[in-house]
Amino acid sequence: MRTAHRVETVRAAEAELMARLPEGALMQRAAAGVAAACRALLPRVYGARVVLLVGSGDNGGDALYAGARLARRGAGVTAVLLGARAHEGGLAALRAAGGRVADDPYEVLAVADLVLDGITGIGGRGGLRPDAVPVARAARGSDAVVVAVDLPSGVDADTGEVTGEALRADATVTFGTYKPGLLIDPAREYAGALRLVDIGLAATLPSVPDLEALQHEDLARMLPVPGAESDKYRRGVVGVVAGSARYPGAAVLAVEGALRGGAGAVRYVGPAGEAVIAARPETLVHAGPPAKAGRVQAWVVGPGLGDGPGVAEVLATDVPVLVDADGLRDLTPETVRARPAATLLTPHAGEAAALLGVPREEVEAGRLAAVRELAARFGATVLLKGSTTLVCGAGGTGPVRVNPTGTSWLATAGSGDVLSGLAGSLLAAGLPALEAASAAAYLHGLAARRASRGAPVAAGDVAAAVPGAWRDVTGG
Repeated sequence: MRTAHRVETVRAAEAELMARLPEGALMQRAAAGVAAACRALLPRVYGARVVLLVGSGDNGGDALYAGARLARRGAGVTAVLLGARAHEGGLAALRAAGGRVADDPYEVLAVADLVLDGITGIGGRGGLRPDAVPVARAARGSDAVVVAVDLPSGVDADTGEVTGEALRADATVTFGTYKPGLLIDPAREYAGALRLVDIGLAATLPSVPDLEALQHEDLARMLPVPGAESDKYRRGVVGVVAGSARYPGAAVLAVEGALRGGAGAVRYVGPAGEAVIAARPETLVHAGPPAKAGRVQAWVVGPGLGDGPGVAEVLATDVPVLVDADGLRDLTPETVRARPAATLLTPHAGEAAALLGVPREEVEAGRLAAVRELAARFGATVLLKGSTTLVCGAGGTGPVRVNPTGTSWLATAGSGDVLSGLAGSLLAAGLPALEAASAAAYLHGLAARRASRGAPVAAGDVAAAVPGAWRDVTGG
């Protein structure tokens, strides 16, 4: 599992570690990692033209020491000094290795093979300073590979927000632990390929991170596996209240997702029964109301429902409930908090904004804050859909999970309905809400990659690819 920690936590861990080490040892470890990453990105180091963009902080020192290492291997290294002062030891090391300071930054950037971004570090806020903006633009406009030291300059390390000009990197070399902003959009799009360098920080970091990103082995431990004595009821039955005369396809796609998610059976309640049976005849269809449909271990309510009934009745049950799309309309914290069982809300940014009473742009710019606030306000687990899907446990405390899978082709009609059915099925199979949501998001994104392979994909294609994604994860 990838883990990320906030700046305050990283600073404290660094201070504790530095107290045990010789002076400058931590910076040298970081510089060695940066230099190694740069060597891997250059066709050859000897004769390569490397430009260092150097700010006043420790990131500038990391860049200077890394540049000195590259210069000793034969690279032509030039520093562009952008801060009020440069790290004295790093600058001396660069000059001793044959590097120099640029008179004209634009001249050296125009012919650079690699640019090392050490302008601002994890403590930077609010975008690049005005004097650094034209230099950053020249770096990005060149043919050089841009490598960020710890974090792309101009992005917020804690939140992933980009509130001003930032320097987009092709790769980011980060130290000790991931920073939340490297994993959350919009900042994630500025980070490029990520490389984590071990500088010995693990021993001083707290065991509970601020952010988690699942990997295959984590998911394999979560997914339900039927035993020899399992029947459809022991495996879990998920109820789906979805669809309408106008949107019957939402019901079909939610049922399709649910059938792929590991539950033993799916009960459908709503007006789209004929469409559901035509597509998936194994579905147990009932005209309603939900209370008369039969036993279920979890409910999914809302996809394509319009103004149809069923939301209040489902929320009044004592089993886990996933609420999506139209089910989120007019939802109140009091209703959710009164429930005796887990509730999972799966809004996109617009729906989250409506629930919070803020503009959509505010949610999109600060996704981490939004998902925590929703989980705290409603006392529910929240899966916030989008370019970076985030999952926060009920109450808004504990690590937020960021989903690492998916593709931009997943932004297509009906894909959220499939996700809802898939997550609801995992709820019915017995997974806690946080696990069901994060596992469903991971599988959904992985299935989309399998189905797309770089081309447009439809929601039904994503659902059909879930078994293959499941096998990829479990090795089945």
